[in-house]
Amino acid sequence: MTRTRSFAASLLTFSAAAMLALVGAGTAHAAPPASDDQTTPAVASATVDSTGAAEYWTADRMRAAVPGDVLAGNAIERRTSLNAVDAAKEKDKVKDKKPKVKATKVVSGKSKLALRATPVDHIGKVFFTMGGFNYVCSGNAVTSENGSTVATAGHCLNEGPGAYATNFIFVPGYDNGKEPYGRWTARDLHTTPQWKTSGDIAFDTGFAVMNPNEDGETLTDVVGSSDVVFGIDRGLEYTSYGYPASTPYNGAQLWSCAGTATNDMTNPKFETQGIPCTMTGGSSGGPWLLDDGVQNSINSYGYNGAEVMFGPYWGTEIENVYNFAQAA
Repeated sequence: MTRTRSFAASLLTFSAAAMLALVGAGTAHAAPPASDDQTTPAVASATVDSTGAAEYWTADRMRAAVPGDVLAGNAIERRTSLNAVDAAKEKDKVKDKKPKVKATKVVSGKSKLALRATPVDHIGKVFFTMGGFNYVCSGNAVTSENGSTVATAGHCLNEGPGAYATNFIFVPGYDNGKEPYGRWTARDLHTTPQWKTSGDIAFDTGFAVMNPNEDGETLTDVVGSSDVVFGIDRGLEYTSYGYPASTPYNGAQLWSCAGTATNDMTNPKFETQGIPCTMTGGSSGGPWLLDDGVQNSINSYGYNGAEVMFGPYWGTEIENVYNFAQAA
């Protein structure tokens, strides 16, 4: 087990605005593609050209960004199809039991499973461009040697498999259009080889290394951070945070869910865990925090009709990526 010092986060109520919708990404000020720079077999990495990334994100583009859960949904669909083929070979017949999948649930009414949270300085929104579209996710600044590392979902950094994100920014403490700590641009993106090469949802985690701000300060010097832990027991109590943007949410505020983690029994091969939650798309990449505020997973995916948010188990493979990113 690896663990850093603890750092607590809080939750309470706040207010809402502005709906997010699907549109294609414009070309003005778009950053050049990230360069794939795989420096170690244990980590898949890319160097990002951040030129113009902060300016690219106008208020209109932020409002129109697509919730990044669709990227995780694509990976789950592919993975489920492969599992169905394997089962057919074993039993000499095809069984189509593939569930309807997306990264987070869309519910028709209010639910007590998600609560509005007070803004947390080191938790924020992630915006990026991928495959010609603008997307939005969530993320969290984590304790690191470089003071500049953000944890998020792998599908918010790379298509899995496919291209890396461009125009990547992190907006910590975001609340109803307010950006109290400004916009932080990325210089490097790191994820697991399992996500990068095959979109393996079991390893859907990534870490972005951000540039210093105009005053030369690092991200965690300004907003603080959550410590991280890897390789601990399953079935623990978590509070997850994110900025859900799909109906009935609008992406304007931070929300949270809390509960005891249980294994994904629909796709046990994923070896993921889920907690009761109704946060929707846009919350992808938001942190799962233990009761002492230490991060141990991220919001990754869910199934239609099931009010559960699943996240990857943070074991050795994801720890390797974190260690590489935090020292970069």
